[in-house]
Amino acid sequence: MIRVALVDDQQLIRAGFRMVVDSQEDMTVVAEAGDGAAAIAALAALDPPADVALVDVRMPGTDGIAACEAITASSATKVVILTTFDLDEYVVAAIKAGASGFLLKDAPPEDLLGAVRTVHAGDAVIAPSSTRRLLSRMAALPDPTVDARLDGLTDREREVLVLMARGLSNAEICKELFLAEPTVKTHVGRVLAKLGARDRVQAVVIAFETGLAARP
Repeated sequence: MIRVALVDDQQLIRAGFRMVVDSQEDMTVVAEAGDGAAAIAALAALDPPADVALVDVRMPGTDGIAACEAITASSATKVVILTTFDLDEYVVAAIKAGASGFLLKDAPPEDLLGAVRTVHAGDAVIAPSSTRRLLSRMAALPDPTVDARLDGLTDREREVLVLMARGLSNAEICKELFLAEPTVKTHVGRVLAKLGARDRVQAVVIAFETGLAARP
């Protein structure tokens, strides 16, 4: 059972999300909060903790980005940022704050539920329109010099990271490198651990920032 927390300053929106989440056999809502500060306190009090928190980006007081940073720094709860505003600065801020997902509130319910399952499984989700603009934004940056963050990676792990940056799944990386899937999963796990990345999205951002991955 995936334990879900809902954080939004609008009660009607929380009620709608609760109906969608609780309609699923593999999910249940375990906490609700109307602002970031209340969310941090509510999630800290949960035992066991929530698996995934759906957090609105704009709230009075402590906003969703600040709440995300506090939640991810103090627990294993994964955060999916939800917003009505498809703005690049929100996407970048959410990733830096440790979010594992970024979705628009007008996404279909099946996309929201799919995002919860994907993030719970250890992967990441970003709204397609935001992904396209994020890559374009990276392409416009000057090429950086490869830095020390990559020093701990083996040649094979660098290969895997480059393929992750190209958007390949584990199964596709297996075919590209002629490796078994358990081996690829091991390499991906080591890449995330060595880079200090919470998920594939953060690892891919580092690949572009360091110049390891080719610009889009």
